[in-house]
Amino acid sequence: MSSPSNFDELDLFVWEGKADILDRIARCMASFDVEVIRADGLPPPQQDRGTALRPSVAILSVTVIDSGGLAHATELLQGMPVIWVAAASRERDSRTYPPEYLHVLPYDFTCAELRTMVAKLVRQLRARDVAPQAPDVLVAHSDAMKSLLAEVGAFADCDHSVLVRGETGVGKERIAQQLHLGHQHYSKGAFVAVNCGAIPDGLFESLFFGHTKGSFTGAVHAHRGYFEQATGGTLFLDEIGDLPRYQQVKLLRVLEDNAVTRLGATAPIRVDFRLVAATNRNLREMVASGEFRADLFYRLAVIELHVPSLEERGEIDKIAIFKALLANVLGDELETLGETPHWLSDAVAETYFPGNVRQLRNLAERVGVIARQLHSWDQNLIQRAIALTRGTPTLATTTAERNGYGGGAINGVALDSNGDRKGWNSSERNRIIAALEINDWKRQDTAQHLGISRKVLWEKMRKYQILDGEPGIPEDV
Repeated sequence: MSSPSNFDELDLFVWEGKADILDRIARCMASFDVEVIRADGLPPPQQDRGTALRPSVAILSVTVIDSGGLAHATELLQGMPVIWVAAASRERDSRTYPPEYLHVLPYDFTCAELRTMVAKLVRQLRARDVAPQAPDVLVAHSDAMKSLLAEVGAFADCDHSVLVRGETGVGKERIAQQLHLGHQHYSKGAFVAVNCGAIPDGLFESLFFGHTKGSFTGAVHAHRGYFEQATGGTLFLDEIGDLPRYQQVKLLRVLEDNAVTRLGATAPIRVDFRLVAATNRNLREMVASGEFRADLFYRLAVIELHVPSLEERGEIDKIAIFKALLANVLGDELETLGETPHWLSDAVAETYFPGNVRQLRNLAERVGVIARQLHSWDQNLIQRAIALTRGTPTLATTTAERNGYGGGAINGVALDSNGDRKGWNSSERNRIIAALEINDWKRQDTAQHLGISRKVLWEKMRKYQILDGEPGIPEDV
């Protein structure tokens, strides 16, 4: 039985039609602060129930349809959540029973069943009425990030699909959340995030389309799929490039028809959501190679946004993000420790993070733990943590360079045929030095650590004038 607090100051509008449910509902709710109102024949409301009146839930018998009162009821609903009361044998066709036929009580419902369902809808109603909170403010000091956020602001309040591109760990989901919160209508609904690369084989239909009770072994309850869950809000499909072709076809069909049919059901259910997809892969190349459907790509990429990597954003954003993440880790302890040392900020600025913000967060957590446990900025231990971070990546080209998002350049610096920048590359040089230090300047171990041959390592050491045990300074710096 639900707690009485779930029913404080609640109105239940009941359309009973030919059924006899009003008195039963009143008796079930008699001990709570609930007003049960006969809604059959009520005049249209003169003001928005959502702002002028108490929280409201509608209860409709399906016999309202038979008596011709559905049009009048729909006029009065004003966005209230709806519970249908129907005999178990009644055909449940969502096209016949607007609004969505989601919450159904049997005609012989018990008080416990009624209270449980009403309490659930009241919780959803009150959660919806709370203004959605924006994620933590995104750091945007660099021109690249300011330009992106300007685009996000320009396109947030449109209904078209958005494709968000960028390397792993740059914060594509954060951008999707900003798009969701910036939409006048869809921001009132749910933000449903799905990782397309983590969908188990054989469960795509059940997870995305939902299923009815008893539709397969183990389906002991009906289930609303991701498409239904996102109705009225935003569906965020991360790693969309990992979606197999047979699933791409089904996604495209939903986008074309704006309807889904649950497994085990025959009647389609209307869906209405804003789609935002994200990928760290080059979908255009995948379309050319036949890995990704061209028709789906054109539906996804009505608007395209590119999230810059940390390298593209530059030192100013690296340092600002690191300090913000570090402050979250340390909390009040940061006041005791004092200002972040300059040598720490400089080290962060000079470090290359192929994992982008996600990897930078990992470093901030490491540094934060060291500082909190030792109650000081222990330079030796912190520099060791930074050296380990620098030694993590190989000298392979970044995800953006491999997939063509960099366009042959990073920060406007041209790349040679091997994917390296022409001329001086301080990030690569720092990684080589860090790897050498970790491996006690043993070239064979360092080359293996970096995933390159000993000859290539030697050539790069000569290129950057790195002397054994004592890094040199190139003449052109």
